[in-house]
Formats: sequence, structure tokens, C-alpha cells
Amino acid sequence: MATYASKNSLIIFTILLMSFLATVESQQFSRKLSQRSFGLRKEKLSHFRFYFHDIVAGPNATAIRIVEATRTNRTAATGFGDITMIDNPLTMGPERTSKLVGRAQGMYTSASLNEMGLLMAMNYVFVEGKYNGSSLSILGRNPVMSTVREMPIVGGSGLFRFARGYAEARTHTFNMNNGDAVVEFNLYVLHY
Repeated sequence: MATYASKNSLIIFTILLMSFLATVESQQFSRKLSQRSFGLRKEKLSHFRFYFHDIVAGPNATAIRIVEATRTNRTAATGFGDITMIDNPLTMGPERTSKLVGRAQGMYTSASLNEMGLLMAMNYVFVEGKYNGSSLSILGRNPVMSTVREMPIVGGSGLFRFARGYAEARTHTFNMNNGDAVVEFNLYVLHY
């Protein structure tokens, strides 16, 4: 009788152990998915060109300094530590009245002690055409005194899911009196 009970206990224990292992195995951390299950087809390269209006002066400013760091002899020239929040218009042409294609929403901060170098963290939210409602995310360094600056595109939403690429910035105009700037952006984006 003792052997029969031992066998039953061993069988029950084995069944419980197997069901525990099956449960643990089915709760895995990651799994492979097919691109087609997300509606992803062939990847394409797109080019976008628009103008970024950084309006810091006047009653209709779209770039507002939200943090002004304490100035020292070392930080006075670069504004190191300042943080500016933006909701800047993106237009087809360099004129403020040009057709609106989107908005740059996010922030930039002065991140260099030795030069005018900004850390840009923003989304380009498109409001025009087939990309209406889609966005691209930029996160990178912008050495504003350089003629051409390159920043990475690190992702996107909507039609830009899984996007990657880079943005090139060139200052079109800069108003020395009030600090307003218009910057030409060329984006090269790999997306599905």
C-alpha cells in the first residue's frame, strides 16, 4: 500500500511540476513577430523639407524659456543650463505666412559650456496631407553656429512607426535684435 501511495504522490508531483513549468514557459519575456502581422511592408526612404520658425519674442512667441540657469563667467556666453519649451510652426516656405505642414513640439536646452550647443528633444507633428496626425521624434545635439547640423530621428508614430533616419538643419535667418530664427530642415527617413 505504501508503494502505491508513493507512486501516486510521485505522479501528482510530476504533473504539478510539469504544469508549473508550462505556465512559466508561456509567460516569456519576448517573442518573435512577423512584420506582416503589424502591416509592415517594404521599407522606403522619404525626404521632407520644411522651415522651423523659432519665435522667442513678442506676444505670439512659440518658444518660451522655462528655466534660466544661474549665470557664471563660464556659462554666460552659452546660456548653459537654460531650457526652452517649444510649439514651433513648420511651414512649406521660409515665410511665417507660408502653408503650415506641422509643429515642432518639445524642448531644447543649452547643453555646452564652450559653444552654442543645444540638446534637442522634440516631435515633428504633421498636420498636412497623408502624414496628418503622424509624428517623427528627434533627439540629438544641435551645434547652432555650424552651417549644417545633423540630428538623429529616433522614432515616430502613425505612418512613421519604426522610423529612423536623420535631420539636417541650416539656419535660414536669425534676427539679432529679438532672437527669432527660421531654420531649414531636410529629413531623410526610413519607414514602412
